[in-house]
Amino acid sequence: MSRKVAKSSKKLNISSSLESEDISLETTVPTDDISSSEERDGKIKITRQLIERKELLHNIQLLKIELSQKNMMIDNLKVDYLTKIEELEEKLNDALHQKQLLTLRLDSQLNFQQKDARKYQELMKQEMETILLRQKQLEETNLQLREKAGDIRRNLRDFELTEEQYMKLKSFPEDQLSIPEYVSIRFYDLVNPLRKEISELRLKKNELLEELSENKGQLKQLTETYEEDRRNYSELQIRCQRLALELADTKQLIQQGDYRKENYDKVKSERDALEQEAVELRRKHEILEASHISQAKERSELSKEVTTLQQTVTLLQKDKEYLNRQNMELSVRCAHEEDRLERLQAQLEETKKAREEMYEKYVTSRDHYKTEYENKLRDELEQIRLKTNQEIDQLRSASREMYERENRSLREARDNALAEKDRAVMAEKDALEKHDQLLDRYRTIQSSREFPYIPLVSLNLHP
Repeated sequence: MSRKVAKSSKKLNISSSLESEDISLETTVPTDDISSSEERDGKIKITRQLIERKELLHNIQLLKIELSQKNMMIDNLKVDYLTKIEELEEKLNDALHQKQLLTLRLDSQLNFQQKDARKYQELMKQEMETILLRQKQLEETNLQLREKAGDIRRNLRDFELTEEQYMKLKSFPEDQLSIPEYVSIRFYDLVNPLRKEISELRLKKNELLEELSENKGQLKQLTETYEEDRRNYSELQIRCQRLALELADTKQLIQQGDYRKENYDKVKSERDALEQEAVELRRKHEILEASHISQAKERSELSKEVTTLQQTVTLLQKDKEYLNRQNMELSVRCAHEEDRLERLQAQLEETKKAREEMYEKYVTSRDHYKTEYENKLRDELEQIRLKTNQEIDQLRSASREMYERENRSLREARDNALAEKDRAVMAEKDALEKHDQLLDRYRTIQSSREFPYIPLVSLNLHP
Protein backbone atom coordinates (compact mmCIF):
# COMPACT_ATOMS: atom_id res chain seq x y z
CA MET A 1 0.00 0.00 0.00
CA SER A 2 2.90 2.43 0.76
CA ARG A 3 4.38 1.70 -2.69
CA LYS A 4 1.03 2.43 -4.34
CA VAL A 5 0.72 5.71 -2.43
CA ALA A 6 4.27 6.69 -3.41
CA LYS A 7 3.63 5.86 -7.07
CA SER A 8 0.36 7.79 -7.10
CA SER A 9 2.08 10.78 -5.43
CA LYS A 10 4.85 10.67 -8.05
CA LYS A 11 2.28 10.54 -10.87
CA LEU A 12 0.38 13.46 -9.38
CA ASN A 13 3.59 15.47 -9.06
CA ILE A 14 4.50 14.73 -12.69
CA SER A 15 1.03 15.67 -13.95
CA SER A 16 1.01 18.88 -11.87
CA SER A 17 4.46 19.83 -13.17
CA LEU A 18 3.38 19.20 -16.77
CA GLU A 19 0.21 21.24 -16.32
CA SER A 20 2.19 24.09 -14.78
CA GLU A 21 4.60 23.91 -17.69
CA ASP A 22 1.68 24.00 -20.14
CA ILE A 23 0.27 27.04 -18.41
CA SER A 24 3.63 28.70 -18.39
CA LEU A 25 4.10 27.86 -22.06
CA GLU A 26 0.70 29.19 -22.93
CA THR A 27 1.15 32.44 -21.02
CA THR A 28 4.70 33.24 -22.20
CA VAL A 29 4.75 35.56 -25.17
CA PRO A 30 8.01 36.87 -26.77
CA THR A 31 8.48 40.60 -26.32
CA ASP A 32 11.60 40.96 -28.42
CA ASP A 33 11.58 42.24 -31.95
CA ILE A 34 11.79 39.30 -34.30
CA SER A 35 11.25 39.14 -37.93
CA SER A 36 7.94 37.91 -39.32
CA SER A 37 9.35 34.71 -40.83
CA GLU A 38 11.07 33.73 -37.67
CA GLU A 39 7.94 34.46 -35.66
CA ARG A 40 5.84 32.27 -37.95
CA ASP A 41 8.30 29.41 -37.73
CA GLY A 42 8.46 29.78 -33.95
CA LYS A 43 4.65 29.81 -33.63
CA ILE A 44 4.33 26.70 -35.77
CA LYS A 45 6.96 24.91 -33.71
CA ILE A 46 5.36 26.05 -30.43
CA THR A 47 1.93 24.82 -31.54
CA ARG A 48 3.41 21.46 -32.55
CA GLN A 49 5.16 21.18 -29.21
CA LEU A 50 1.95 22.07 -27.40
CA ILE A 51 0.01 19.46 -29.36
CA GLU A 52 2.64 16.85 -28.63
CA ARG A 53 2.62 17.79 -24.98
CA LYS A 54 -1.17 17.57 -24.85
CA GLU A 55 -1.06 14.21 -26.58
CA LEU A 56 1.54 13.04 -24.08
CA LEU A 57 -0.54 14.33 -21.18
CA HIS A 58 -3.61 12.62 -22.62
CA ASN A 59 -1.69 9.38 -23.02
CA ILE A 60 -0.37 9.71 -19.46
CA GLN A 61 -3.90 10.25 -18.16
CA LEU A 62 -5.12 7.22 -20.14
CA LEU A 63 -2.25 5.19 -18.74
CA LYS A 64 -3.13 6.42 -15.25
CA ILE A 65 -6.76 5.42 -15.79
CA GLU A 66 -5.73 1.99 -17.10
CA LEU A 67 -3.30 1.58 -14.23
CA SER A 68 -6.00 2.52 -11.68
CA GLN A 69 -8.43 0.10 -13.36
CA LYS A 70 -5.85 -2.67 -13.29
CA ASN A 71 -5.10 -1.88 -9.65
CA MET A 72 -8.83 -2.10 -8.95
CA MET A 73 -8.98 -5.42 -10.81
CA ILE A 74 -6.00 -6.69 -8.81
CA ASP A 75 -7.67 -5.57 -5.58
CA ASN A 76 -10.91 -7.27 -6.61
CA LEU A 77 -9.02 -10.44 -7.49
CA LYS A 78 -7.24 -10.29 -4.14
CA VAL A 79 -10.57 -9.82 -2.35
CA ASP A 80 -12.11 -12.73 -4.30
CA TYR A 81 -9.16 -14.96 -3.55
CA LEU A 82 -9.21 -13.93 0.11
CA THR A 83 -12.95 -14.70 0.30
CA LYS A 84 -12.32 -18.07 -1.37
CA ILE A 85 -9.49 -18.77 1.07
CA GLU A 86 -11.77 -17.81 3.97
CA GLU A 87 -14.54 -20.05 2.60
CA LEU A 88 -12.07 -22.92 2.25
CA GLU A 89 -10.82 -22.29 5.78
CA GLU A 90 -14.43 -22.25 7.00
CA LYS A 91 -15.09 -25.53 5.17
CA LEU A 92 -11.94 -26.99 6.68
CA ASN A 93 -13.00 -25.75 10.12
CA ASP A 94 -16.48 -27.22 9.55
CA ALA A 95 -14.91 -30.52 8.52
CA LEU A 96 -12.71 -30.47 11.62
CA HIS A 97 -15.73 -29.54 13.74
CA GLN A 98 -17.73 -32.42 12.23
CA LYS A 99 -14.79 -34.71 12.88
CA GLN A 100 -14.71 -33.54 16.51
CA LEU A 101 -18.49 -34.01 16.76
CA LEU A 102 -18.19 -37.51 15.31
CA THR A 103 -15.40 -38.34 17.75
CA LEU A 104 -17.47 -36.89 20.61
CA ARG A 105 -20.50 -38.89 19.47
CA LEU A 106 -18.37 -42.00 19.28
CA ASP A 107 -17.01 -41.33 22.76
CA SER A 108 -20.51 -40.61 24.10
CA GLN A 109 -21.92 -43.74 22.46
CA LEU A 110 -19.05 -45.80 23.81
CA ASN A 111 -19.53 -44.30 27.27
CA PHE A 112 -23.29 -44.84 27.04
CA GLN A 113 -22.86 -48.45 25.93
CA GLN A 114 -20.26 -49.01 28.65
CA LYS A 115 -22.66 -47.48 31.19
CA ASP A 116 -25.48 -49.71 29.89
CA ALA A 117 -23.21 -52.74 30.14
CA ARG A 118 -22.20 -51.73 33.66
CA LYS A 119 -25.82 -51.14 34.63
CA TYR A 120 -26.78 -54.53 33.17
CA GLN A 121 -23.94 -56.19 35.07
CA GLU A 122 -24.94 -54.35 38.26
CA LEU A 123 -28.57 -55.40 37.77
CA MET A 124 -27.52 -59.01 37.23
CA LYS A 125 -25.30 -58.81 40.32
CA GLN A 126 -28.17 -57.34 42.32
CA GLU A 127 -30.51 -60.06 41.05
CA MET A 128 -27.97 -62.73 41.95
CA GLU A 129 -27.50 -61.13 45.38
CA THR A 130 -31.28 -61.00 45.89
CA ILE A 131 -31.53 -64.65 44.77
CA LEU A 132 -28.75 -65.62 47.19
CA LEU A 133 -30.38 -63.61 50.00
CA ARG A 134 -33.73 -65.20 49.19
CA GLN A 135 -32.10 -68.63 49.21
CA LYS A 136 -30.47 -67.90 52.57
CA GLN A 137 -33.78 -66.63 53.93
CA LEU A 138 -35.55 -69.74 52.62
CA GLU A 139 -32.89 -71.96 54.18
CA GLU A 140 -33.23 -70.09 57.49
CA THR A 141 -37.03 -70.29 57.30
CA ASN A 142 -36.71 -73.99 56.43
CA LEU A 143 -34.55 -74.57 59.49
CA GLN A 144 -36.95 -72.54 61.62
CA LEU A 145 -39.91 -74.48 60.21
CA ARG A 146 -38.12 -77.76 60.91
CA GLU A 147 -37.40 -76.65 64.46
CA LYS A 148 -40.98 -75.44 64.86
CA ALA A 149 -42.30 -78.69 63.39
CA GLY A 150 -40.16 -80.67 65.85
CA ASP A 151 -41.32 -78.46 68.70
CA ILE A 152 -44.93 -78.81 67.54
CA ARG A 153 -44.53 -82.59 67.33
CA ARG A 154 -43.08 -82.69 70.82
CA ASN A 155 -45.54 -80.20 72.26
CA LEU A 156 -48.68 -81.51 70.55
CA ARG A 157 -48.44 -84.64 72.68
CA ASP A 158 -49.04 -82.77 75.93
CA PHE A 159 -51.90 -80.29 75.59
CA GLU A 160 -53.21 -80.65 79.10
CA LEU A 161 -52.43 -77.87 81.56
CA THR A 162 -53.05 -77.43 85.24
CA GLU A 163 -54.81 -74.38 86.59
CA GLU A 164 -51.52 -72.94 87.90
CA GLN A 165 -49.82 -73.37 84.51
CA TYR A 166 -52.88 -71.91 82.78
CA MET A 167 -52.89 -68.83 85.06
CA LYS A 168 -49.15 -68.32 84.55
CA LEU A 169 -49.44 -68.56 80.76
CA LYS A 170 -52.59 -66.44 80.75
CA SER A 171 -50.74 -63.64 82.56
CA PHE A 172 -48.30 -63.30 79.62
CA PRO A 173 -49.35 -61.41 76.44
CA GLU A 174 -50.10 -63.39 73.29
CA ASP A 175 -47.07 -62.01 71.39
CA GLN A 176 -44.63 -63.51 73.91
CA LEU A 177 -46.26 -66.95 73.85
CA SER A 178 -45.05 -69.76 71.64
CA ILE A 179 -47.34 -71.70 69.32
CA PRO A 180 -47.70 -74.81 71.57
CA GLU A 181 -48.34 -72.62 74.62
CA TYR A 182 -50.95 -70.62 72.71
CA VAL A 183 -52.54 -73.85 71.40
CA SER A 184 -52.53 -75.40 74.89
CA ILE A 185 -54.18 -72.23 76.30
CA ARG A 186 -56.84 -72.27 73.59
CA PHE A 187 -57.32 -76.01 74.13
CA TYR A 188 -57.67 -75.42 77.86
CA ASP A 189 -60.16 -72.57 77.21
CA LEU A 190 -62.23 -74.83 74.99
CA VAL A 191 -61.94 -78.10 76.91
CA ASN A 192 -62.06 -76.93 80.55
CA PRO A 193 -65.67 -75.56 80.41
CA LEU A 194 -66.69 -78.70 78.53
CA ARG A 195 -65.10 -80.83 81.23
CA LYS A 196 -66.87 -78.82 83.92
CA GLU A 197 -70.14 -79.20 82.07
CA ILE A 198 -69.50 -82.93 81.67
CA SER A 199 -68.79 -83.30 85.41
CA GLU A 200 -71.89 -81.24 86.28
CA LEU A 201 -73.97 -83.24 83.83
CA ARG A 202 -72.61 -86.45 85.31
CA LEU A 203 -73.61 -85.28 88.79
CA LYS A 204 -77.01 -84.29 87.48
CA LYS A 205 -77.24 -87.63 85.73
CA ASN A 206 -76.45 -89.48 88.94
CA GLU A 207 -78.95 -87.36 90.89
CA LEU A 208 -81.57 -87.87 88.21
CA LEU A 209 -80.84 -91.59 88.14
CA GLU A 210 -81.31 -91.71 91.91
CA GLU A 211 -84.52 -89.70 91.60
CA LEU A 212 -85.59 -91.96 88.77
CA SER A 213 -84.93 -95.05 90.87
CA GLU A 214 -86.89 -93.46 93.75
CA ASN A 215 -89.67 -92.46 91.38
CA LYS A 216 -89.64 -95.96 89.93
CA GLY A 217 -90.05 -97.38 93.48
CA GLN A 218 -92.81 -94.91 94.21
CA LEU A 219 -94.39 -95.74 90.88
CA LYS A 220 -94.23 -99.44 91.70
CA GLN A 221 -95.81 -98.76 95.09
CA LEU A 222 -98.46 -96.57 93.50
CA THR A 223 -99.14 -99.17 90.83
CA GLU A 224 -99.43 -101.81 93.54
CA THR A 225 -101.78 -99.58 95.57
CA TYR A 226 -103.64 -98.75 92.38
CA GLU A 227 -104.02 -102.41 91.56
CA GLU A 228 -105.17 -103.11 95.13
CA ASP A 229 -107.64 -100.23 94.93
CA ARG A 230 -108.75 -101.48 91.57
CA ARG A 231 -109.27 -104.94 92.99
CA ASN A 232 -111.16 -103.46 95.92
CA TYR A 233 -113.19 -101.35 93.53
CA SER A 234 -113.99 -104.40 91.42
CA GLU A 235 -114.89 -106.33 94.55
CA LEU A 236 -117.05 -103.44 95.71
CA GLN A 237 -118.71 -103.29 92.31
CA ILE A 238 -119.35 -107.03 92.51
CA ARG A 239 -120.65 -106.60 96.04
CA CYS A 240 -122.78 -103.66 94.92
CA GLN A 241 -124.20 -105.75 92.11
CA ARG A 242 -124.85 -108.56 94.53
CA LEU A 243 -126.50 -106.16 96.95
CA ALA A 244 -128.52 -104.74 94.10
CA LEU A 245 -129.63 -108.26 93.29
CA GLU A 246 -130.40 -108.87 96.94
CA LEU A 247 -132.27 -105.57 97.00
CA ALA A 248 -134.27 -106.66 94.00
CA ASP A 249 -134.90 -109.96 95.69
CA THR A 250 -135.93 -108.16 98.86
CA LYS A 251 -138.23 -105.93 96.87
CA GLN A 252 -139.78 -108.98 95.38
CA LEU A 253 -140.08 -110.45 98.82
CA ILE A 254 -141.62 -107.20 100.07
CA GLN A 255 -144.05 -107.35 97.28
CA GLN A 256 -144.71 -110.94 98.07
CA GLY A 257 -145.21 -110.44 101.80
CA ASP A 258 -144.89 -108.21 104.70
CA TYR A 259 -141.11 -108.29 104.46
CA ARG A 260 -140.76 -104.51 104.90
CA LYS A 261 -142.14 -104.48 108.33
CA GLU A 262 -140.15 -107.37 109.46
CA ASN A 263 -136.79 -106.41 107.99
CA TYR A 264 -137.04 -102.59 107.89
CA ASP A 265 -134.45 -101.94 110.57
CA LYS A 266 -132.10 -104.50 109.17
CA VAL A 267 -132.41 -103.20 105.64
CA LYS A 268 -132.05 -99.61 106.80
CA SER A 269 -128.92 -100.41 108.76
CA GLU A 270 -127.51 -102.33 105.80
CA ARG A 271 -128.43 -99.49 103.48
CA ASP A 272 -126.76 -96.92 105.71
CA ALA A 273 -123.72 -99.11 105.98
CA LEU A 274 -123.64 -99.57 102.22
CA GLU A 275 -124.07 -95.84 101.63
CA GLN A 276 -121.20 -95.11 104.00
CA GLU A 277 -119.06 -97.71 102.27
CA ALA A 278 -120.01 -96.25 98.89
CA VAL A 279 -119.07 -92.71 100.08
CA GLU A 280 -115.78 -93.99 101.46
CA LEU A 281 -115.10 -95.91 98.28
CA ARG A 282 -115.85 -92.77 96.22
CA ARG A 283 -113.48 -90.77 98.38
CA LYS A 284 -110.80 -93.41 98.02
CA HIS A 285 -111.46 -93.53 94.29
CA GLU A 286 -111.09 -89.75 94.00
CA ILE A 287 -107.91 -89.84 96.09
CA LEU A 288 -106.54 -92.67 93.96
CA GLU A 289 -107.44 -90.83 90.75
CA ALA A 290 -105.75 -87.62 92.00
CA SER A 291 -102.67 -89.56 93.07
CA HIS A 292 -102.71 -91.39 89.72
CA ILE A 293 -102.92 -88.07 87.82
CA SER A 294 -100.07 -86.57 89.90
CA GLN A 295 -97.97 -89.69 89.43
CA ALA A 296 -98.68 -89.63 85.68
CA LYS A 297 -97.55 -85.98 85.57
CA GLU A 298 -94.44 -86.83 87.56
CA ARG A 299 -93.84 -89.78 85.27
CA SER A 300 -94.13 -87.53 82.16
CA GLU A 301 -91.79 -84.97 83.76
CA LEU A 302 -89.34 -87.72 84.66
CA SER A 303 -89.54 -89.09 81.12
CA LYS A 304 -88.86 -85.57 79.78
CA GLU A 305 -85.88 -85.20 82.11
CA VAL A 306 -84.66 -88.61 81.03
CA THR A 307 -84.93 -87.56 77.37
CA THR A 308 -83.06 -84.29 78.11
CA LEU A 309 -80.39 -86.27 79.94
CA GLN A 310 -80.16 -88.67 77.04
CA GLN A 311 -79.84 -85.68 74.68
CA THR A 312 -77.08 -84.16 76.85
CA VAL A 313 -75.34 -87.53 76.88
CA THR A 314 -75.59 -87.71 73.08
CA LEU A 315 -74.31 -84.11 72.82
CA LEU A 316 -71.40 -84.95 75.10
CA GLN A 317 -70.68 -87.99 72.97
CA LYS A 318 -70.81 -85.80 69.86
CA ASP A 319 -68.47 -83.26 71.52
CA LYS A 320 -66.15 -86.08 72.38
CA GLU A 321 -66.28 -87.32 68.79
CA TYR A 322 -65.72 -83.73 67.55
CA LEU A 323 -62.68 -83.34 69.81
CA ASN A 324 -61.39 -86.68 68.61
CA ARG A 325 -61.91 -85.53 65.03
CA GLN A 326 -60.06 -82.28 65.76
CA ASN A 327 -57.24 -84.27 67.28
CA MET A 328 -57.19 -86.47 64.18
CA GLU A 329 -57.29 -83.40 61.92
CA LEU A 330 -54.42 -81.84 63.85
CA SER A 331 -52.43 -85.03 63.49
CA VAL A 332 -53.29 -85.08 59.75
CA ARG A 333 -52.26 -81.43 59.47
CA CYS A 334 -49.03 -82.22 61.25
CA ALA A 335 -48.43 -85.01 58.74
CA HIS A 336 -49.30 -82.63 55.87
CA GLU A 337 -46.89 -80.04 57.30
CA GLU A 338 -44.19 -82.70 57.45
CA ASP A 339 -44.92 -83.60 53.82
CA ARG A 340 -44.88 -79.91 52.95
CA LEU A 341 -41.53 -79.50 54.69
CA GLU A 342 -40.16 -82.41 52.69
CA ARG A 343 -41.55 -80.85 49.49
CA LEU A 344 -40.01 -77.50 50.43
CA GLN A 345 -36.69 -79.22 51.02
CA ALA A 346 -36.97 -80.87 47.60
CA GLN A 347 -37.93 -77.50 46.06
CA LEU A 348 -34.95 -75.89 47.82
CA GLU A 349 -32.63 -78.48 46.36
CA GLU A 350 -34.22 -77.97 42.94
CA THR A 351 -33.89 -74.18 43.30
CA LYS A 352 -30.23 -74.62 44.28
CA LYS A 353 -29.65 -76.73 41.19
CA ALA A 354 -31.62 -74.25 39.05
CA ARG A 355 -29.64 -71.37 40.57
CA GLU A 356 -26.36 -73.08 39.73
CA GLU A 357 -27.61 -73.79 36.20
CA MET A 358 -28.84 -70.19 35.84
CA TYR A 359 -25.51 -68.89 37.13
CA GLU A 360 -23.64 -71.04 34.61
CA LYS A 361 -26.00 -69.89 31.84
CA TYR A 362 -25.55 -66.31 32.99
CA VAL A 363 -21.76 -66.65 32.92
CA THR A 364 -21.82 -68.25 29.46
CA SER A 365 -24.35 -65.73 28.10
CA ARG A 366 -22.39 -62.85 29.65
CA ASP A 367 -19.17 -64.03 28.00
CA HIS A 368 -21.00 -64.63 24.71
CA TYR A 369 -22.71 -61.22 24.73
CA LYS A 370 -19.50 -59.58 25.87
CA THR A 371 -17.58 -61.06 22.94
CA GLU A 372 -20.41 -60.15 20.54
CA TYR A 373 -20.54 -56.62 21.95
CA GLU A 374 -16.76 -56.22 21.68
CA ASN A 375 -16.79 -57.56 18.11
CA LYS A 376 -19.63 -55.21 17.17
CA LEU A 377 -17.80 -52.29 18.78
CA ARG A 378 -14.63 -53.19 16.91
CA ASP A 379 -16.49 -53.49 13.60
CA GLU A 380 -18.31 -50.20 14.16
CA LEU A 381 -15.11 -48.46 15.23
CA GLU A 382 -13.29 -49.80 12.18
CA GLN A 383 -16.16 -48.70 9.93
CA ILE A 384 -16.20 -45.26 11.54
CA ARG A 385 -12.42 -45.01 11.25
CA LEU A 386 -12.55 -46.02 7.60
CA LYS A 387 -15.34 -43.52 6.94
CA THR A 388 -13.50 -40.75 8.79
CA ASN A 389 -10.24 -41.59 6.99
CA GLN A 390 -12.05 -41.60 3.63
CA GLU A 391 -13.74 -38.30 4.43
CA ILE A 392 -10.45 -36.81 5.63
CA ASP A 393 -8.69 -38.05 2.47
CA GLN A 394 -11.49 -36.64 0.34
CA LEU A 395 -11.31 -33.33 2.21
CA ARG A 396 -7.52 -33.30 1.88
CA SER A 397 -7.66 -34.09 -1.84
CA ALA A 398 -10.42 -31.49 -2.37
CA SER A 399 -8.51 -28.91 -0.32
CA ARG A 400 -5.30 -29.73 -2.22
CA GLU A 401 -7.08 -29.37 -5.54
CA MET A 402 -8.68 -26.11 -4.39
CA TYR A 403 -5.35 -24.82 -3.09
CA GLU A 404 -3.60 -25.84 -6.31
CA ARG A 405 -6.31 -24.19 -8.42
CA GLU A 406 -6.20 -21.06 -6.31
CA ASN A 407 -2.40 -21.04 -6.35
CA ARG A 408 -2.42 -21.44 -10.14
CA SER A 409 -4.99 -18.71 -10.56
CA LEU A 410 -3.10 -16.50 -8.09
CA ARG A 411 0.17 -17.21 -9.87
CA GLU A 412 -1.41 -16.41 -13.23
CA ALA A 413 -2.96 -13.26 -11.79
CA ARG A 414 0.38 -12.37 -10.20
CA ASP A 415 2.19 -12.97 -13.48
CA ASN A 416 -0.40 -10.92 -15.35
CA ALA A 417 -0.20 -8.17 -12.74
CA LEU A 418 3.62 -8.21 -12.90
CA ALA A 419 3.49 -8.08 -16.69
CA GLU A 420 1.01 -5.22 -16.55
CA LYS A 421 3.18 -3.57 -13.92
CA ASP A 422 6.23 -3.95 -16.16
CA ARG A 423 4.25 -2.55 -19.03
CA ALA A 424 3.09 0.35 -16.88
CA VAL A 425 6.66 0.90 -15.67
CA MET A 426 7.92 0.86 -19.27
CA ALA A 427 5.15 3.23 -20.28
CA GLU A 428 6.02 5.42 -17.32
CA LYS A 429 9.69 5.35 -18.31
CA ASP A 430 8.77 6.25 -21.87
CA ALA A 431 6.57 9.03 -20.57
CA LEU A 432 9.38 10.25 -18.29
CA GLU A 433 11.84 10.16 -21.20
CA LYS A 434 9.38 12.09 -23.34
CA HIS A 435 8.87 14.45 -20.43
CA ASP A 436 12.62 14.94 -20.11
CA GLN A 437 12.87 15.56 -23.83
CA LEU A 438 10.04 18.07 -23.60
CA LEU A 439 11.75 19.74 -20.66
CA ASP A 440 14.96 19.92 -22.64
CA ARG A 441 13.05 21.42 -25.54
CA TYR A 442 11.34 23.84 -23.22
CA ARG A 443 14.63 24.88 -21.73
CA THR A 444 16.14 25.34 -25.15
CA ILE A 445 13.12 27.42 -26.16
CA GLN A 446 13.46 29.52 -23.03
CA SER A 447 17.16 29.91 -23.67
CA SER A 448 16.42 30.86 -27.27
CA ARG A 449 13.96 33.45 -26.01
CA GLU A 450 16.53 34.80 -23.63
CA PHE A 451 19.00 34.89 -26.54
CA PRO A 452 16.79 35.76 -29.53
CA TYR A 453 19.64 36.22 -31.93
CA ILE A 454 20.65 32.59 -31.69
CA PRO A 455 19.18 30.77 -34.66
CA LEU A 456 16.49 28.19 -33.97
CA VAL A 457 18.18 25.65 -36.18
CA SER A 458 20.87 25.19 -33.61
CA LEU A 459 18.20 23.73 -31.26
CA ASN A 460 17.85 19.97 -31.52
CA LEU A 461 14.10 20.02 -31.77
CA HIS A 462 12.32 17.31 -33.61
CA PRO A 463 8.76 17.70 -34.88
